[in-house]
Parts: sequence; C-alpha cells; structure tokens
Amino acid sequence: MSEPLVSVEGLTKHFVHREGPFGVRKRPIKAVDGVDLEVHPGETVGLVGESGCGKSTFGRVVLRLLDPTAGSIRFEGQDITRLDAAALRPLRRHMQIIFQDPYSSLNPRMTVRATIGEAMRIHGLVADDAEEEARVADLLAKVGLRPEHASRYPHEFSGGQRQRIGIARALAVRPRFIVCDEPISALDVSIQAQIVNLLGELQDELGLGYLFIAHDLKVVELVSRRIAVMYLGRVVELAPSAALHREPKHPYTRALLSAVPVPDPKRERARIVLEGDVPSPLDPPPGCHFHPRCAIAKRGLCDREVPALRAIGEGHQVACHLAE
Repeated sequence: MSEPLVSVEGLTKHFVHREGPFGVRKRPIKAVDGVDLEVHPGETVGLVGESGCGKSTFGRVVLRLLDPTAGSIRFEGQDITRLDAAALRPLRRHMQIIFQDPYSSLNPRMTVRATIGEAMRIHGLVADDAEEEARVADLLAKVGLRPEHASRYPHEFSGGQRQRIGIARALAVRPRFIVCDEPISALDVSIQAQIVNLLGELQDELGLGYLFIAHDLKVVELVSRRIAVMYLGRVVELAPSAALHREPKHPYTRALLSAVPVPDPKRERARIVLEGDVPSPLDPPPGCHFHPRCAIAKRGLCDREVPALRAIGEGHQVACHLAE
C-alpha cells in the first residue's frame, strides 16, 4: 500500500468543563483520547460509533479546525500539528469537509456561485470572473446540477441538492482528502443512495481519500475499505470492512452489528442489548471504557488496565484484553 495521505498518532482532544461557583473548578472532557489512524490516497476509511463518542470531533481535529490537545497529525508526510494559521493556510485547500446538515452549512445570503467560488478566489485558483464562472459550472455538472443553478440561493433547493452544493464547494479547491461528516444522515433514504454513489464516482475520478463518519453500518460497509469503531473517544476495533462484518472481535462491535436490520425475514440475528447508558466523557470509567456494559469483562483486569490496540489478524486490530 502507498504512503499514508493522512496519519494521526496518539491524537487527543480535551475540552475544559467549568463547574462550581464562578466556574473556578476545571475538569477535562475527553472527547478524543489517544487515537491512531491512517488514510491512504484513494481509500475510504469508515468511522462508526454511537452519538457522542467523538467521531465528528476527531474529524475536525484531523483538519485542524480544532487544535489537538496532544498527539500528531501528518498530511502527506508533513507534521501539521503545531503549524500556525499562516503556515497552515496553503494546506487547507488540500483538506476539506462535507458537513452533516445541508441546511445550516450553506450561507443563505450567498448564491451558489458565490458559495463555490469563494474558496477559489481566496486560494488564487482562478484568474478572473469568467474562469470562476466556468469552474463553478463544471463543478455543478460533476455533482449532478445544472449551470443555471449557480444564480440561485440555498432556500431554493431540496436537502439532497444542497448536499450536492456542499460537495461541489469541497471540490472547488481540488482537495486530496475529504472528511465526510455524516453526509447522508439528514437526507431521505432514496437520496442517500444517490449521494453515496456520487461520492464513489468522484473518488474514482479524482483519487480522493475519504474519512467517512456515519452511524449506518451498512452504508459504511459498502463505501469503506477499512472501518474503525469508536467508543467514548477511543478506537476499539480497526479492520477491513468485510472482515469486520464477517467476524467482529470487540464486544461493542458485535453489539453494533447485531442491531443492523436484516432484509431477509427468514434470517435471524441474535440481538445483543447493551445494559446501561454510555458513560460521560467528563468522567469515563477506568481501564477499558466499555467494561461497565460488557458481558465478558473480567474484574481486576478490564476495570483497571487500558487495552492497547493490538493486531490479531491480517489488518485486524482490536483493543480488548479478552479478544482472540
């Protein structure tokens, strides 16, 4: 496999929670807690987990939209972890994001042409208005919209069309890596398939690397080469897509997969119901974060020692003391 397009090691992001009189007492919210992950050129890596596990925060930290607390981020071999705004600016055009909500991610006061063309002008990718207009028309065609849509405003479009505009905006600066932050979760099911197919076609044409964040494990299975499962700020399992669905090793991954609906009514799948709620990242459990909800947890081990992400097969890694 080629050299990684994006490589993160020990990536950590803590937010400060203030409490007590006048907010004097400070406690860390461990949103991302020591994650290692790589994305290669032309590869889609899926990132799944329950709401609040840190997936979106991780994506934003990788793009340096949020500053990391610790760890390193390398883009095409260059460490961007501590670059200041001026040094980071030339690299931003190569790392883009498609947001979850197509309704709030577009400025309602800007036309489609202004929305897509703004970044081109900022990064000096167009020489004049005529070139900008031609580039915008070409991008609209790539995402399945018409050139005349350029003069319209976001409120004139459906949710699926708005997400296509968001994709065109991300492509405007010719990126090599895109974080897809739940890009289909706010759309109708019929539109979701269209957007997923569009992202796949663009990847094949442009050689893009994707970090695809989602809740829907079936969608992630279809689009991803590898899948990382995240729980309370940590990656608990990382494996090729087929291997993860065929033989999940972590108890949390098994529980997630057991909840995926089976289209064949003659097939039965044993449902694993997790007890209790997801712990707060403000006060995570010691040892393995999953141990309070785990049916196979071993007292004296799982509740004390943090399991390392270790290899147990070809490209398959799991953070569990008891996984084999």
